[in-house]
Amino acid sequence: MSSLFSADSSFWSTIFASPWSILIHVIDILIVAWLIYKFIKSMAGSKIMSLVLGIVLFIALRFVAELVGLTTIAYLMNQVVTYGVIAVVVIFAPEIRTALEKFGRTPQQFLQNQNISEEERLVSSLVKAAQYMAPRKIGALISIERNQTLREYIDTGIPLDADISSQLLINIFIPNTPLHDGAVIIKGKKIASACSYLPLSESTNISKEFGTRHRAAIGLGEHSDAVTLIISEETGAISLAYKNHFLHALTLDKLEQKLSELFVPTEINSSWLQQLLRRFTK
Repeated sequence: MSSLFSADSSFWSTIFASPWSILIHVIDILIVAWLIYKFIKSMAGSKIMSLVLGIVLFIALRFVAELVGLTTIAYLMNQVVTYGVIAVVVIFAPEIRTALEKFGRTPQQFLQNQNISEEERLVSSLVKAAQYMAPRKIGALISIERNQTLREYIDTGIPLDADISSQLLINIFIPNTPLHDGAVIIKGKKIASACSYLPLSESTNISKEFGTRHRAAIGLGEHSDAVTLIISEETGAISLAYKNHFLHALTLDKLEQKLSELFVPTEINSSWLQQLLRRFTK
């Protein structure tokens, strides 16, 4: 008994030997806790998670059996634990592989989340959507709310409240689909509505080569500070309209540059790491 107490005292004295030792042990515990958390999170909702809960319950029952003195049951449970690990790995190999792959993607997702802003995601989604739709002459009208609210125009459309992605924007404007007419309005981090109606400009200075989409984009610019992306259904030309500006026949590079100037803060837009990451994720 005395040796047990001396072992415990030497253990605790080792842990609290110095402030540096305490810090190392705290970091050690935090890393283990984080790994356990990520492991559980990566397997949440999978079949193997039910197995993990079952194993935890089984081990708890084994400790109870040993505590009560059920020697035979405790021995059998120990044998199951010893050889059950191999069976679990063989039976649940696909689930374990999926969980490990998800866990392995965590550093990459963390780096992207830290280094790519919401504004850059917006710009990237718009450019990718234009890159797909323009060559195929898929007409599109996408307005992005800035400081002045577009609530009255959002209410004229079909509410979506969906995450912004190039795939969704493309799908909305595919011809002969229920939502392809009218404008998509983006508010904050969400696609607020589709099939919305915008005010048409009554200016007589607009060339007759531009149709309803262009007049609607210019009209919205006359009533608000919103930025509107237009893709012509006749020519596939890309245009931007905002306030008193109307930029026609933009290249993808010019479109990305202009959208970045309008939406991406200067300190983010000038980051070389951001530029590098955006190039690799195109």
